[in-house]
Amino acid sequence: MKNLEQKITAAIGTLYGEKCELPLTKTRREFAGDVTLVVFPLLKASRKSPEATAMKVGECLMRDIPEIKEFNVVKGFLNLTLTESFWMNQLAMTEGFNRHDDTGRTVMVEYSSPNTNKPLHLGHVRNNLLGYSVAQILEAAGNRVVKVNLVNDRGIHICKSMLAWQLYGNGETPASSGMKGDHLVGKYYVEFNNRLAEDPSLQEKAQEMLRKWEARDPEVYALWETMNGWVYEGFDVTYKALGVSFDKIYYESQTYLLGKSLVEEGLAKGIFYRKEDGSVWIDLTADGLDEKLLLRGDGTSVYMTQDLGTAVQRFSEEKLDQLIYVVGNEQNYHFQVLKLILSKLCYAWSDAIHHLSYGMVELPEGKMKSREGTVVDADDLIDGMIDTARRMSEELGKLDGVSPEEAAEVSRRVGLGALKYFLLKVDPKKTMLFDPKESIDFNGNTGPFIQYTHARICSILRKGASVDGAESKRMRDEGPDAAPCETINAQELELVKLLTEYPRIVTEAAAELSPAVVANYGYELAKTFNGFYHDCPILREEDAAKRDFRLRLSRQVARTLCLAMGLLGIELPEKM
Repeated sequence: MKNLEQKITAAIGTLYGEKCELPLTKTRREFAGDVTLVVFPLLKASRKSPEATAMKVGECLMRDIPEIKEFNVVKGFLNLTLTESFWMNQLAMTEGFNRHDDTGRTVMVEYSSPNTNKPLHLGHVRNNLLGYSVAQILEAAGNRVVKVNLVNDRGIHICKSMLAWQLYGNGETPASSGMKGDHLVGKYYVEFNNRLAEDPSLQEKAQEMLRKWEARDPEVYALWETMNGWVYEGFDVTYKALGVSFDKIYYESQTYLLGKSLVEEGLAKGIFYRKEDGSVWIDLTADGLDEKLLLRGDGTSVYMTQDLGTAVQRFSEEKLDQLIYVVGNEQNYHFQVLKLILSKLCYAWSDAIHHLSYGMVELPEGKMKSREGTVVDADDLIDGMIDTARRMSEELGKLDGVSPEEAAEVSRRVGLGALKYFLLKVDPKKTMLFDPKESIDFNGNTGPFIQYTHARICSILRKGASVDGAESKRMRDEGPDAAPCETINAQELELVKLLTEYPRIVTEAAAELSPAVVANYGYELAKTFNGFYHDCPILREEDAAKRDFRLRLSRQVARTLCLAMGLLGIELPEKM
């Protein structure tokens, strides 16, 4: 497409005697054409109306550029229809596409960021899947990507679980209870909040435990290490099941001290101020915000303290071009303040921080609340999705003729594929309602529909392997022009056009930090293939050249679906 843009630029330059680069955009569905050129920037040179200018440019391009088949004008918009040979050349150019050339940029993506006082839940699942997918997309767009996790392993919320276990746990462990470690610790976080109404003094006791932790009290610190160890083992199981990973893990317990030193630096420079109770603040009212706490009166740190330290450490270690925080929209204000404080501390890279703010996942009965224990547990959710996938697949006969091991693997892929696709097909900025049953539907805009389409293509390719192999040998023996596919029909052309769009889709998804762009492209490609499959015989096609071409198209659809869904962390089965 770049080559075509260059030819158009050259033709317009010849027409008007000046260079004017006009980007091509995809023609809107309601108009005829493949690509659109907006001619309004040419009006000064043409001295004509938008319609007359577009008509003149269209006639010029038809005369000078053989790839343009026809054109039409809608006001100042010139819609161009491209030749079949152009699209076939584009297909050949994109068949080997895997990722864009290196940009030279290093981007860090932080996601997950769990607290060690509770297990991961549905909200964390969206966070993890979104962060991992954004990282995959950015890498496919040619960036060096560093995937990181910041574990919030210290603070008052951690001490609440620790205190409740100390007071009411009777020495219970994951081994003695049979519970995953993160579930066990989460149980005591809920216990703390249940007991707090009867005993308000628990809040001060938890605060005292935090002070002891920061003072490295041996007993408190040992308990903290033990309970966090239980949680990490539990988290690892969940991460593995979700299929997400990290290149580096940061711990708040290791970064908050750097944050404290930055607070002291800000105090010395007069950027921050200390109140009578000893707490440290910054006044941002002149910037349209408010006053922000940086250190409590007892010297203990807050989230902002460690986020300042972590940001400085990361830019120092990795020489980042961009740092993306994947965090829910309830923290919009926090990241606005973080960037502003770093700017006031004279860190020029503060503008390179981006908060990927995503909407919450809600249930039909409302919001989830960790302290009340009304969350959808991630482990239960994963198991439930796999079990539902197995039952629905059995009912539809999609596991017939496969071994128990293959059935289990297909169920795992379909269950997780349904979950991931459902959470990622929605624009990240939007709040969404999670419906497990809707997500596992083999028809419609779902992961299983795309997975089943891929399995169908694999079946076609397996059945056509012998024919395809014989035809490939014939083509090698007789030459590439022995029996070319001279024409392609409308369904084939539509499929070719969609396949050539994949590199642009990767670029667009990376620019928007939106896996939904990739997800919905995957659905469109799968849906278009199924229409092609319904109308165009593949293995039953008698014309060898056409059969060869349709098998080639099918193979490229399967490959592109694998690439696209891989960016979402979704595995595509070869049999279903």
